[in-house]
Amino acid sequence: MCLLGLPAQADTLRLATWDPGLSRKGPGLLLRDIAKGDPQVLAAAQVIAATAPDVIVLTAFDWDLEGRALAAFQAVLADQGHPMPHAFAALGNRGMQVGLDLDGDGRMGRPRDAQGYGDFTGSAGLAILSRLPIGDVADHTATLWRDMPGNRMPEGGQADMQRLSSSSHWDVQVGPLHLLAMAATPPAFEPRNIARNHDEAAFWLNHLPDAPFAIIGNLNVDPQDGDGDAAALRALQKVTQDSQPRGAWQPPQDGPNAGQKGDPALDTAEYDRAPGNLRLDYILPAQGLTVTGSGVVWPAPEDPLAQAVATASHRHLVWLDLDPE
Repeated sequence: MCLLGLPAQADTLRLATWDPGLSRKGPGLLLRDIAKGDPQVLAAAQVIAATAPDVIVLTAFDWDLEGRALAAFQAVLADQGHPMPHAFAALGNRGMQVGLDLDGDGRMGRPRDAQGYGDFTGSAGLAILSRLPIGDVADHTATLWRDMPGNRMPEGGQADMQRLSSSSHWDVQVGPLHLLAMAATPPAFEPRNIARNHDEAAFWLNHLPDAPFAIIGNLNVDPQDGDGDAAALRALQKVTQDSQPRGAWQPPQDGPNAGQKGDPALDTAEYDRAPGNLRLDYILPAQGLTVTGSGVVWPAPEDPLAQAVATASHRHLVWLDLDPE
């Protein structure tokens, strides 16, 4: 399948997704940290620059109305030698309060009473950076959970206002390629989250475009380990292609990792407690596209990039190369 409209000189189109941990406890704090050269911010930029994606979906980046934090981070990336001049971000559901006790604990205004868990409006949102122009965007973030066909929404919830997406669901065009971007709730912490995590992934089964696409982002579910229901993930894998990106190095499989079933080379998230490291982040392109390479940025401890990776986030960047011809 030819990705017409992408640069003719490009040998590949490199997609990436990552939770870089660029979220703080209050509005404006991320911009403050970027401005003062915070080591974690710099490390995140170094990891992205070393991977050199053409497009990256960041699944935890604090949103602000004027996009100042994202613009400031673009400047840091440019200073690292990898300019990504095009950007898209929009208000997501994390931290968006609705004035109700959504989690039923008898208190309002808490992080779990927001449309998606978050300390403030705009907390840990989605953001897309690109070397290529960004085209049309279809934003499904406001879709009500009850309106999704076949949903698993528990009875007794605030069905008239509870949105499906815990962060955002976007269909973003880069050339003719549709990026179906998302960041799902973890299937933990409260009973409804297992159902919501499943349905956030299952949403795309009814919204696949008749054009080249890639499902990309933090699906927050491991196919074999952890607490989630991976049925929707498996359904998506059947209608896409999973290149199973692998890390160059894996930590010792002891402690919380000792009893795991999955291949540790596929893990994208690092946890020092049960259930251990997990594969949570995915790039699943359409079956007609040609994948020429993929990987997880998990370098060996002696690798020059290892310190930046460890400083930036407990999550690991996933990349995938597509043949544009």
